[in-house]
Parts: sequence; C-alpha cells; structure tokens
Amino acid sequence: MSDRSETATKSASAGQFGQPESERPTSIRRMVVAVTVGMAVILYLDRFCVSTSERYIKEDLGLSETQISWFTSVFFWAYALGQVPAGWFGDRAGIRWVLAGYILLWSLFTGFIGLATGVVMLLTMRVGCGIAQAGAFPLSGSLVRRWVPFQNRGFASGLVALGGRLGAVIAPLLTGYLMISFVPLSTPVQLDGRTILAPQALAKKLLPSKPDDKSGPPTPASHVWTLLTSADQETLREIATADPEIGSTPDSAQRVADVMNHILNSPKLFDEASMGRLSLSEEAVSFLKRDTLGGPPLTEVERPRFHRLILESAFRNEVGKLYVKGWRPVLFVYGFAGVAVAFLFWFVFRDWPAKQPWCNLAEQRLIAGVAENAALPADLPTATSKPTSTKLPILAILRSRGLMLSSISQFGTNVAWLFLLTSLPRYLIEVHDVPILKRSLMVSLPPLAGIAGMLLGGRLTDWLTGVIGLRWGRALPMGLTRFGIAIAYLACLWVESAWWAIAMVAAAFFFVDLGVGAVWAYMQDVGGRHVGPVLGWGNMWGNIGAAVANPLYNFVLGEHPTVRDWNNLFIVCAGMAVVSGVAGLAINANIPVEEPS
Repeated sequence: MSDRSETATKSASAGQFGQPESERPTSIRRMVVAVTVGMAVILYLDRFCVSTSERYIKEDLGLSETQISWFTSVFFWAYALGQVPAGWFGDRAGIRWVLAGYILLWSLFTGFIGLATGVVMLLTMRVGCGIAQAGAFPLSGSLVRRWVPFQNRGFASGLVALGGRLGAVIAPLLTGYLMISFVPLSTPVQLDGRTILAPQALAKKLLPSKPDDKSGPPTPASHVWTLLTSADQETLREIATADPEIGSTPDSAQRVADVMNHILNSPKLFDEASMGRLSLSEEAVSFLKRDTLGGPPLTEVERPRFHRLILESAFRNEVGKLYVKGWRPVLFVYGFAGVAVAFLFWFVFRDWPAKQPWCNLAEQRLIAGVAENAALPADLPTATSKPTSTKLPILAILRSRGLMLSSISQFGTNVAWLFLLTSLPRYLIEVHDVPILKRSLMVSLPPLAGIAGMLLGGRLTDWLTGVIGLRWGRALPMGLTRFGIAIAYLACLWVESAWWAIAMVAAAFFFVDLGVGAVWAYMQDVGGRHVGPVLGWGNMWGNIGAAVANPLYNFVLGEHPTVRDWNNLFIVCAGMAVVSGVAGLAINANIPVEEPS
C-alpha cells in the first residue's frame, strides 16, 4: 500500500476532527447492518400492505378483476426486470446515494398510490414501486460484502433477508390495525344504496333455488335467508325476479340495503357450518374469538360491526367494504415511514468503511480480514476515493455457469415457495375443512419456522465454509435444503391430519429460509466488484419464478380441485425444489464472475 493511501486511510479512520484511532474496533458495521435490516422490513411492509388493501382499492376505484390482477402483476415484472440495472447503477454511482434514493422513491410511490383516482395512475405508481424496490437486495448484497467480514457474511445476509420476512409477517397485522384505527368503532356500519354494489345479484344469490329446498351443504346465503322475516324474503324475491333494469336501480339497492340492515342487528349471524370457509379480516376474527371462545361479550356497537364484516366476506362482490374509507391513509403512513428510513440510511451508511468517520482503523482491518497493525489492502477505497465507473458485466453474467445454476436454483425455489404464501389457506379449507379460528392460527406458524431457518442458515453457511471450504460451504446449504423442501411437500401426500400438514409445510418454509444465507453469500463471493448486478441477476430469476407460480398452480388445480389435484400440486412443487437442489449443489463459489477479455 502506498504511503499516501495509508495516510489517507488513517486520516479517515481518525475522524473529521483528528482524534487518535481507538485500539479496539468500533461497531459501526453492526449499525449499518441493523439499518439495512430495517430497510428490508419497510420494503416488505410497503409491498404486502398493498396486497392486504387490494380488495378495498378495487371497490373504491371501481376496477375490474382483470385490472386488479394487472395491479399485482406489473409490480413483479418491473421488480424482476429492474434488478440487474439497479445493482449496476448502485455499484457505479455509489450505494449510499442510490439506495437511499431508491428507498425514498418507493416510499413516495407507495404514498402516491393513496392519491390514485383511476387505473392509469394506480398502475403507474405500482410500476414505480417495482422499479425502485428492485435496487434493495442487489445493493444490500454489495453493502454486506463491503461492511461485514468474510466469515460473517452469511449470517449478515440472513439477517437482511430475515428483515424482509418479518415485514411480510407484520404487514397484514399492522395494516389491519391501521385500518381499524382509520375506520374506528364510531364509523356507521349501516348499509345504504351506495354500499350494495349489485342489488339484483345479491337478491338472486340469497334466493333459494327451489322453495323449501334444504338439500346440499349449508351456504352463507342459505343461512342468511333463514334469518330473514317473511316480508324481507318477499322483497328479495321481487327484486331477484324483476327486469334487470328495475332490479339494478338505486331504489332496488336501497331496498336490499334495508333488508340486510335487519341482519346486522340479529342476535347471532356467524354459523360455523355455513360460514366456516370464509376469509375474515383480523378484526372480525378477534370478534369471533370473543363470541365463541369466551371473553368480554360484544357490545351493541361491536356486534353490528362484526356482522357487517361477515356479510362483506360472504358476499364480496355485492356488499361494499367498511374499510374502503381507510386504505388511503394507511398507504400515506407507510409512505412517510419509508421516507424516514431513507434519511436514516443516508445518515448512517457510507459506501466504504473508510468513508464513515465513526469507523476506526481497527474496525476497517477487522472488516478487511487483515491482522492487527497490518496495512490495509492497496486497492481498498479510502475516504477520498470516488465511485469507480464500471460497465454492466452482462457478457460475464451470461457466460457464468455458476450464475446460470444459481438462477435455476432461485427460480425453482420461488415456484415451490410461493405456495406457502398464496395457496395454504385455500388448501386448509378445501382439503382439511379447517374452521376459521384454527386456520388463522395454522397459517401463522410456517413463517415462524422460516424465521428460525433464516437465523440458523447464515450461521450454518459461515460455519461450513470455515470447516470444509468455500466450495461446499455454500453448495451444501443451497442444495440440501432444497431437497428438504421436496421431502416436506411429498410427505403432504400421505398426511390426513391438518396439523401434520402444517408441520410439513412449516418444515418446507424452514428449509427454504435455511438456504437463503448461502445464496446471498455465494453472490457476494463470486460477484467481486460487480456484486450488485450479479445478485440482481439471481434475484431477477427468483422473482420471475414467483411471477409464474400462481398461473402454474391454477393450471394444476383447475377451477374445482380435488384432493388428487392438490397432491399433484405438491408433486410439482417438490419437483421444482429438486431441480433447485441439484442446481445448488453444482455451484462453485471459488469461480468468480469474470468479464471476458
């Protein structure tokens, strides 16, 4: 290392005011990782709060099912395709400014969704969220490589990924709480002509197909019908059989609303036999627990609100949503929170340890992996170094066998993993007929197993690398954990108990996250000065896997899946996990991604 570079480095480590270097390493690296974990939490909060609000957005803006499906899809495609450019731009222009800017942008776009008045603005803001969030994990990978010692990179990477998992777990709960806050108990719950979205369709749904027909399993509609007075039944029968122009008038909507308002004040609306398959909001579930498991009885204000929430779930396309008044301020809150995180990240983080005035020379040596009192590597940036202009290494990425295998592994993992997020509640309903309260408990358990896997996975790959070397220290966790996913899914073919099914699904979630630390660490190992675009490339293929997963599930299951169809889906997910595992075992972290000469 040159005298000038070493002097500059020591000057930077001494701080801006010339204090002498401390003998013990400072812990700024831990603060940097902690802020990055916070960034990952807010990333997933902003991503999944919109999923929770989706039904209310659809109603408020009058969107079709096709338009709301595009609202979901455009984000993932923008997010996936923005990965590599975002990683390259951050490495080229400086992670501090670029990532802080990305956090700021996606937070503003999230808040602006709350201002949307139509589908064009809604989709534009969602595309903006996808493009901005695309920079988060690629640049976090570069950040961890620069700020964390080699022997701890897997653990640090696992912590950042864990932040995302925590955000995903917190999002529906926090969003539900905020919705309740912005739509308090004092909000009127009575229905009117505006909140009956399809009066004739609702009347027809409630009307029995045949008079006094009691055959077949009870449904929410059949149960509600039994609670109506003869006069109310006659009113619905008249509207259901009227000319469509008459049956859809504001007057008809108000008449249906008057009938349904009688239901709001009935002694007890919820019936497990007919309504056990509904998907209720968090607030409705809390009311149901009090109503069925004991506790303080529902008040005269709470019971009509509970019944309104039940009717909304039972007749999703016909009864307006109470929370439609609350989705906009919820998004404003998340937007403001993200802006605060962006400024916190900018304040704490620097592109390199030598540029952070709080990071002393001893900590810089620790991060670089050099002995105490030894000189830092000559090519390590100093406090005065400028970002290096680099070309996007697209040819090197395309020619890398290891990245191809890693991309296949991430694609297959996400195709298998998305089942745990999107299809598990439906599986519990259709195969095991799990009641609402038990179902709400069951679906909360697998993510907890994932959190345990995430915490252990980083330590596992770091330990294995120290014991058996870099090649297998990364490959074994990436490969064997995916075989664990496959075994867990295949075990679901023979389970008859819903709790055993949850145990197997939780095991699958555990194995998914047990390998995440190794995936990130591998990208940091082989990426060199191109960690951003290299990690972005793998993350892109993982998100393409997530984008195609649901259409694949729907193809396998069909409109009315049987137990055999669900078993076929488990086999498909297990097969994708096996493909992922084989590809993961074949990677070699000793072979870097090199630009062609």
